Amino acid sequence: MNETNSLIIFTKASQMLAEADTIQKAKELKNLALTAADWAKRKGMGEEAILHCRSYAMRAEIKMGEMLAQTERAKPGPEKKDRSHDVTEPPTLADLGLSKRESAEAQMLAGLSEEKQEAVIGGKTTRTAARREKQRENTKRKTTPLPTGKYRIFYADPPWKYGDSRDGLSTATGATTHYPTMSISELCALPILELAEDNAVLFLWVTSPILPESFRVIEAWGFKYKASFVWDKIRHNLGHYNSVRHEFLLICTKGSCLPDSPKLIDSVQSIEKTSKHSQKPEEFRKMIDIMYFNGARIELFARDKIPANWKAWGNENE
Repeated sequence: MNETNSLIIFTKASQMLAEADTIQKAKELKNLALTAADWAKRKGMGEEAILHCRSYAMRAEIKMGEMLAQTERAKPGPEKKDRSHDVTEPPTLADLGLSKRESAEAQMLAGLSEEKQEAVIGGKTTRTAARREKQRENTKRKTTPLPTGKYRIFYADPPWKYGDSRDGLSTATGATTHYPTMSISELCALPILELAEDNAVLFLWVTSPILPESFRVIEAWGFKYKASFVWDKIRHNLGHYNSVRHEFLLICTKGSCLPDSPKLIDSVQSIEKTSKHSQKPEEFRKMIDIMYFNGARIELFARDKIPANWKAWGNENE
């Protein structure tokens, strides 16, 4: 590609990017630039031309992410919806022809500092490296100190870090699309043992893929596995080996901590899941209160407001 052609293409691409004032236009420009990069590669036009096209694809994606983030913030809340019927609803991802993965990835890039964006665009760092650094920053920023005192009942739904692609923003189902995850080592390092009374019980949410590793966390926190509940979610999720519709709530004890109530609750609970990521049915907390009605209780990694008789520790319940 000669200097004259480069200047013409640069000027045209800059103009198109400046005029991309909707999510749809930014998406179209991104796709056009990627198509141009593929064409340049097939025609053997050289690495400079290919990188030039890809850089504009990424700039269009960043602009798309900025507008997507603004659209999310502009969504009317439930009260506003109830009071007014003339509110224009923002377009859904389906309306825009975008997947949740594409939306999350674009917003991740848009959320980077300008310096980090240029580093990714220029190939000085990768998307994956930038994403991981942002996740570490989010975790550091959002982590709150553990409370003081001693507790008899623990209820925990850890932000498990999975080893496959679902952990990152590469798919719509990844946990990190919704909150910062923690590795097994990071979870084990939490000083939960210091918060537990000599005789205590831990109710721990786990999924099948993380089940073997969860026992390292249980042991590090000073507990031993005793039994489990199975949550039958009714609705299915896709898995690698089967269609998944359940999670486990493990019951683990430290010292001697049999239930206060003689009532035995069915180990399988069929409760349809909600659309909110990782949200657990409130019925399970009520079951815990029935089983253990004595002692101080705390929910770890709390993501919602909880009853007054519970202490909460987490990033998302404030």
